[in-house]
Amino acid sequence: MENFDNKLYVITESAISKGRSNEEVVREAIKGGAEIIQLREKEWDKEQIKEEAVKLLKICKENNVLFIVNDYIDVAMEIGADGVHLGQSDISCMSIEEAREICKDKLIIGLSTHSVEQAVDADQEDVDYITIGPIYKTRTKDFTVGVEIIKPVLDNVHKPVIVIGGINKNNINEVLGQGVRSVAVISAVVAAEDVRKAASELVEKIKKV
Repeated sequence: MENFDNKLYVITESAISKGRSNEEVVREAIKGGAEIIQLREKEWDKEQIKEEAVKLLKICKENNVLFIVNDYIDVAMEIGADGVHLGQSDISCMSIEEAREICKDKLIIGLSTHSVEQAVDADQEDVDYITIGPIYKTRTKDFTVGVEIIKPVLDNVHKPVIVIGGINKNNINEVLGQGVRSVAVISAVVAAEDVRKAASELVEKIKKV
């Protein structure tokens, strides 16, 4: 069982990376202490995703960092990624049971949840970790679940929980204060002027928990 405690999970988004490639951002984020990387590019087609995934997987393998592909279980399997992350809309097309049947124990499976009920349901599924969010307002989500959801989720879920959504160096202590151990970010690192420094500042706080 993979250990997800006290880790910074960085998710790509090339549209906000200030002209830097995902490869550059990922390298710097890893130097700053990120231990999980997810390739997530919602506007790209599958072929683009696959090409990029091969490049990022190489960087992650060289640095002993987990590499997760968003959405595409077939791409993750084909290139030998560590895992796949699925959203609630993905499981309406393919159940977790079907996903696990495809990948067996070759992939970590992560699942997004947006309520205590969804998190509790996800806990009964054959997934390796659960994300809960968005905790704070983000550019892409028009709703938030708030920090107050974290404790009820942790009290009712046994699987590793990673919080996500609008978390940055100014509010991460509030999130960690709820008892969660790991945090996923996009803009706090990807859009930062200094990616390595931004990752490092978050990692420093996460490691103190």
